[in-house]
Amino acid sequence: MPDRTPLDAAQIAPLSLHNATPLGLQIQLGQTAHRIVLASLWQIKPGDRVLEIGCGQGDCTAVIAAAVGEEGSVVAVDPAPLDYGSPYTLGEAQAHLKASRLGSRITFVRASTAEILAADATVYDVAVLAHSLWYFSSPSAIRDTLRALSARARRVCLAEWALVASHPGAAPHLLAALAQAALECRIRDSTSNIRTVVSPEGVKALARTAGLELESERTVAAPEGMMDGQWEVGAMLRPEFGRRVEAAVADERERGVVLAMRDAVRASKEALGGEKVRAMDVWAGSFKGQVDE
Repeated sequence: MPDRTPLDAAQIAPLSLHNATPLGLQIQLGQTAHRIVLASLWQIKPGDRVLEIGCGQGDCTAVIAAAVGEEGSVVAVDPAPLDYGSPYTLGEAQAHLKASRLGSRITFVRASTAEILAADATVYDVAVLAHSLWYFSSPSAIRDTLRALSARARRVCLAEWALVASHPGAAPHLLAALAQAALECRIRDSTSNIRTVVSPEGVKALARTAGLELESERTVAAPEGMMDGQWEVGAMLRPEFGRRVEAAVADERERGVVLAMRDAVRASKEALGGEKVRAMDVWAGSFKGQVDE
C-alpha cells in the first residue's frame, strides 16, 4: 500500500481555472481546504477507484485525484451542460483541470448516474457525492441514485450542508438555503443550485431505504474562507428573487411565507453588524455498499 501524503490546499488549489486572479485563488483555497477535510473523513486512499457524482467544475475532483495517487482513478460525472456555470463554464473548468498534472487520473463524463453505470460493469471502491444532493429534483431521485450506487460501490460517501449554524455568522446562510428551497420546490424543472433541501437525518433515511449501512458520520464547521454563505445570501437579497417569487407562487399565503423567509435572511444578516456572513456547517457520512469485498 503506497504511503499517504498529506494533501495540501496550496498545492491543489492553483490547478483550478479559478486561480486566474488573486481573489479567485483565495476563494479556491477555501473550497479546496474544505474538500481535503472531506477526503480525510471519507478515508480516500492511494489506489482507490472513485466515482464522483455531481462533480461540477471539479473542486472535489482535484482533491480526490490527489488523494488516490498515480495508481488510482476518478470518474467525475455531471449531467449539466458544459456551458453551465459562471464565471467559468463546466467545460472550461474541467478542461483546465484535465490539462493539469492530475489530469491523467481523471475522466470527466457528462451523463446521469444511470447512464454511467450502464456504460460498463466497473465496481468502484468509493462513490462520492460532495455538495451535490441539493441539486437533485426530489428526495426519491436521491434515493434511486443511492440505490444504484449501493450495488456498484464498496462505500458511498456523502457531504451536504448540515442545516446547522454553529457560528452565528452562518445563520443567514442557513435561512437563505431554506428560503430558496421554499421557492424552487414550486418551480418545475428548476435549474437552481438548491432544488431539494434534505437534512442529514433525511439523507440517512434515504440511504437506509437504498440498502446502505451507515459506517461513520461527522458534522464539521466550514472553513472561514468558504464563500458559499455570502453567495447564497447575496442572491436571496437581490430584487430578482422577489420577482421570481411573484411569478412562481400563486397563493398569497404561500407567497407571503417565502417573502417572509427572505426578510428573515435580511434581518439575520443585518444583526451581524457588519461581520461577514459565514457558510453553515457541513455533514459528512460514509456508508457501506452492497458490493462484496
